[in-house]
Amino acid sequence: MENPHALLLLLSLLLSRTLPSLQLKLDPLDLRALASIKNSLTDVPSRRSHPGFFSTWDFASSDPCSKFSGVTCSSNGRVTTLTLGTGLADSLGLAGSLPPDVSELTELTQLILYPGIVTGAIPTQLGRLVNLRVISLTNNRLTGQIPVTLSLLTNLHTLDLSFNRLTGSIPPPLLRLPMLKVLILSSNSISGDIPAVVLSQLLHLDFSNNKLTGQLPKQLPSSLRYVSLAGNDLVGPISGMDGTQLPDLMHLDLSMNRFSGALPASLFRTSLPSLFLQRNNLSGWVPSVEEDHRPSYGEGSVVDLSHNALTGELSPVLVGVESLYLNNNRLIRTVPREYVKSVYVGITRTLYLQHNYLSGFPVEPGSALPDTVSLCLSYNCMVPPVGLAACPFSAGTELSRPASQCSVFNYG
Repeated sequence: MENPHALLLLLSLLLSRTLPSLQLKLDPLDLRALASIKNSLTDVPSRRSHPGFFSTWDFASSDPCSKFSGVTCSSNGRVTTLTLGTGLADSLGLAGSLPPDVSELTELTQLILYPGIVTGAIPTQLGRLVNLRVISLTNNRLTGQIPVTLSLLTNLHTLDLSFNRLTGSIPPPLLRLPMLKVLILSSNSISGDIPAVVLSQLLHLDFSNNKLTGQLPKQLPSSLRYVSLAGNDLVGPISGMDGTQLPDLMHLDLSMNRFSGALPASLFRTSLPSLFLQRNNLSGWVPSVEEDHRPSYGEGSVVDLSHNALTGELSPVLVGVESLYLNNNRLIRTVPREYVKSVYVGITRTLYLQHNYLSGFPVEPGSALPDTVSLCLSYNCMVPPVGLAACPFSAGTELSRPASQCSVFNYG
């Protein structure tokens, strides 16, 4: 009988000559597109000795799908995900520009560009990539307008163009994409009004730190959980942001705008863990809500209403907030005991009330302030029971307001 091991070796040699290679053959159009991308982008020189991102992009390779960094292919040899850059902390990223030939990767589902100094416009041809679900081009130096052609990407789930130098307005059709859940355009120079109607069922919307004007949109999707419009030039009342219309909202940041009018009472009927309305022109009283409907704030909650023109007595609606900033307003009379108790038992860990017109903070005799608490009461119409140690530098060095300022109000 012949040696079975020799027969197995012979069979394996025969099979290796007759079976097709298991290596993926990259589609020629995709290979050409990748070559164009490599010619348009380059690694930013670094003092580190590690190889650059494109060091693995050897076009003589028989298997680019497994050899090229940042490239993932489907079983039929089409590029499905493209991640440009290493994303390492010590990497300076890529330079150059995105070529229109990216649009030749017609099976692409994800296009990610790590932070770098890539310049130029976002190719309008990206609108041809109808399979795209994720576009992230954050933290570069991209210029020009947001291509309206991106509104053709009906499968798009995430669009992040933050921290670039984009200008122009927000294309209204972009906010009608049926699958869009995450839209981040923060830290650019985008101007104009926010489109009045947002039909996309977004979860996360961030337009902060731009040059947007006008009022809040008339219609926002009830699916929203995170909204940030901070650092713009928006005006008018705060409306449409309450728990009735946005029941799942967890984070709302409208700070550093020019919003005016009263605080909507409906904003305080649900527990909104993160609420930032500081540095606007809001006026009127902090709303009072029936005790049965008072929100219950928990660990990690933050409410910042500082640097507005809020007046009147402070209602107990915000008792239990872990970090509460009400400084630089026109609040009067005595702080409700519920706040004092919340501070002294350590539930509220930061309470800033400096630069108001408050006349009392009723601390129980013998009470000791927990070491974990920061309480600032300076520059009010009283001698505060605590000093300036926990106050920020901006609070100044004076413990109390001059009596002449306090006599303007009747504190009773």
